[in-house]
Amino acid sequence: MNGGSNPGNAVEVFIAFLKLGLTSFGGPVAHLGYFHHEFVERRKWLDERAYADLVALCQFLPGPASSQVGMAIGLSRAGYLGALAAWTAFTLPSAVALVLFAYGLSAFGNVTGAGWLHGLKVAAVAVVALAVLGMARSLAPDRERASVAVAAAVLAISIPTAWGQVGAIVLGAIVGLTLMRSAPPADDHVPLTLSITRRQAVAALVIFLALLIGLPLLAGATTSQSIDLFDAFYRAGSLVFGGGHVVLPLLQAEVVPPGWVDNDTFLAGYGAAQAVPGPLFTFAAYLGAVMRSTPNGWVGATLCLVAVFLPSFLLVVGALPFWEALRRQVLAQSALRGINAAVVGLLLAALYHPVWTAGILTPADYALAVVAFLLLFMWQTPPWLVVLLCALGGSALSYLAAA
Repeated sequence: MNGGSNPGNAVEVFIAFLKLGLTSFGGPVAHLGYFHHEFVERRKWLDERAYADLVALCQFLPGPASSQVGMAIGLSRAGYLGALAAWTAFTLPSAVALVLFAYGLSAFGNVTGAGWLHGLKVAAVAVVALAVLGMARSLAPDRERASVAVAAAVLAISIPTAWGQVGAIVLGAIVGLTLMRSAPPADDHVPLTLSITRRQAVAALVIFLALLIGLPLLAGATTSQSIDLFDAFYRAGSLVFGGGHVVLPLLQAEVVPPGWVDNDTFLAGYGAAQAVPGPLFTFAAYLGAVMRSTPNGWVGATLCLVAVFLPSFLLVVGALPFWEALRRQVLAQSALRGINAAVVGLLLAALYHPVWTAGILTPADYALAVVAFLLLFMWQTPPWLVVLLCALGGSALSYLAAA
């Protein structure tokens, strides 16, 4: 594959990913399992080792790993048109559902005190707590990385802006480079079967960096809300390591302090995002739809959705030809260990604020959150069902409190 497009194969890619976009509940790890079954076992579009290498690459890059793997599979099957088809089909169902939820909130008017809405915030506590636990086990399993995670959490809480998030990631990379070096990975893998030219890859990386540096400058030089939004969501998509849940603190720092979205509406959407299939990054579409000023609605949703996913596309295209050499670099692997530990800290900080501080207001809220966590962690209950139960529980608690 050289980046050329095959319309026939692109239709095939779209149909395959649309089915996954409608049915893939459970977060990025579950998505990768669905992808493996569909494209390695059933369709045999790539073999086990090639798929493992794709997953390794996308875990290394910032952004939503499952969506990036999907883009890469589409790229290998039908070129750039295939990558676009894979992303569109996998993303569209959850994005549409969340935008419709946003319109539902608007139709109900002021729902700040609604019991079901508070139940969604309680559900977010359980979901983020489970994400912190799972990520800490795999990404901060020893004293050094656990210490980095705690330091990152302290920094993020002390500086509750996007700069605090970026500072935590930089801190993790520095500590990783200095204290977490180890032998390079064994060279026992099969090279990736998909490829693009290095010229195309370099062009993609140049565009990625130009937008990352240029958008803040352009936003500062103009008064366009559209450019401000695109800049904020593009930056969030460029700096998120560790999966969809970690985008929560970055986006919260971008949209709540300037008053674009209030905190209750933010957390309500985050809770609803657990109840839909597909990538959690489609939460950006919800935020774009509920913006207080234009662009909002479907236009705002589309703008924010494209902005948050665009870095992933550019990085996948830009990294593929260089992955073979990069994966052998001790420095790259060491920096990634520190960054991943810092990511755990960012999510730990987000668990406290805004998730816990907005969701746990009474002992009854705490009890509901504990039950939700038990259902997720021990009973392996689907997240969408836990969210629904929390919404019903929040309504019941609100009724009892008013009685």
